[in-house]
Amino acid sequence: MAQGACIFGCEGLSLSADELAFYRDFDPFGFILFARNIDTPDQVRALTAQLREAVGREAQVLVDQEGGRVQRLRAPEWREWVPPLDEVARASDPQRAMFLRYALIGAELRSVGIDANCAPMLDVAEAETHPFLLNRCYSDDPVAVAKVGRAVADGLLTAGVLPVIKHIPGHGRGQVDSHKGLPRVGADRAALERDFAPFRALHDLQMGMSAHVVYEAIDAEAPATTSPVMVSLIREEIGFGGLLMTDDLSMQALSGTVAERATASLAAGIDVILHCNGDLDEMRAVAEASGAMGATAQARADAAIAARPAPTQIDISALEAEFSGLTRGPTHV
Repeated sequence: MAQGACIFGCEGLSLSADELAFYRDFDPFGFILFARNIDTPDQVRALTAQLREAVGREAQVLVDQEGGRVQRLRAPEWREWVPPLDEVARASDPQRAMFLRYALIGAELRSVGIDANCAPMLDVAEAETHPFLLNRCYSDDPVAVAKVGRAVADGLLTAGVLPVIKHIPGHGRGQVDSHKGLPRVGADRAALERDFAPFRALHDLQMGMSAHVVYEAIDAEAPATTSPVMVSLIREEIGFGGLLMTDDLSMQALSGTVAERATASLAAGIDVILHCNGDLDEMRAVAEASGAMGATAQARADAAIAARPAPTQIDISALEAEFSGLTRGPTHV
């Protein structure tokens, strides 16, 4: 049976009766957690169990746990991490260090019922990259970004957590915070190959997130999230065949109501709508606009769930010690 073509947030530390009823009736593909949903490990375990119980299956539960400014699970219950760009810079072996870092992050996530992380971030750093994104990047070298991104993905998979590559096809040239406005990139088509390259290198992964960015040389009218031309490029030229979700529809880069944003994204060829702010009225509007996944999107969703690995036995102390040796510091700050 087709699931709802959405991934939804929730309002608080546990589900209200209205949220439970809504999730049960609509059956969204998955859920995403934010800081407002996080208190203690026991509370998060209870919430992830409650979310899955609402839909009666092992639904995907996602989070943004990059480390640095963008991490939802924080001290004192969880490790604090330096920003990814700083971690790569200080590591004697960046690929191995980032593998270890994300294996440790993945183990923390899996232990509380979270089985997908919105990482690696494959955006290539540029001189003009907006500060909201810059220190979340891995490098200004597309080859290095791809290699570190693969290590991040492998670390998560080792811990039983599915990676979500973002922001396809590349946000690094954006000079506007897409939470607040719409970035427009004027680079020519040849120059954009630099941005696309890391995504092409990791096109085999099961889940990806679109960029709310206009690439004027390809489609000057619409951001990638709502552009059929850009979604076609993601599928055909970059070669990504996995489940493609929007970045958060609540962000102000997109115009129109949330329902209109959802409709435009699905019409462009996006598989799943990501709506994060936990506003139940908005979620109802997005659900009505989105409906159930089509057969192709559902097949991609099923493939992603099937690819969700069981966690392997991880020697946490050994990983921490190796990480410390590679970075000349503790596993966390």
